[in-house]
Amino acid sequence: MIGTTARSLLSVSLLAVLAGCASSSPTSGLTGAAPAATAQAEPTPVVQAFCPPVVMREETAIHRAYARGGQDNPEKLMYQASLADATRACTANETTITINVVAQGRIVAGPAVSAGQVNLPVLVEVVDGENVIYSQSVSFPVELPTAGTQFVFSKPDVQIPNAQGGASRFTRVRLGFDTGSKR
Repeated sequence: MIGTTARSLLSVSLLAVLAGCASSSPTSGLTGAAPAATAQAEPTPVVQAFCPPVVMREETAIHRAYARGGQDNPEKLMYQASLADATRACTANETTITINVVAQGRIVAGPAVSAGQVNLPVLVEVVDGENVIYSQSVSFPVELPTAGTQFVFSKPDVQIPNAQGGASRFTRVRLGFDTGSKR
């Protein structure tokens, strides 16, 4: 009984399909069918871009803060901070690449520490070859306990131009601490 019903439904379905195929109108032979869409939706354009890697500035990846008048005196060291692993994520439109830069850091207390919040001067630069196309120093707050701690630095709004084909393959995001000296 089930086999006979299944064959009957298959036969009716096949006849309906064939009736539609033999007709000159795409909807003739089908009752109650809606007319076919006359225009297809435009595909959404895809914007692709090269997402520049993050590199650490070796000469400024470590920052030391000393008590007043104690520059380079180990007994007057308040803290030492360093940046280590970093990553990035990019979004792009036709004209702009927005880079979310994230880095892991560590801050260690020195002999002259006073626990509390410190502001680390993190420098974020985007360079294309030797040309600086973005540069911003960020005063990044970190809570410093008397022993030291790890922190995660994040700068989600670094924006650079998106040329046709994306940023140059020579473009890099450089991270370090702002030493105040000319680079």
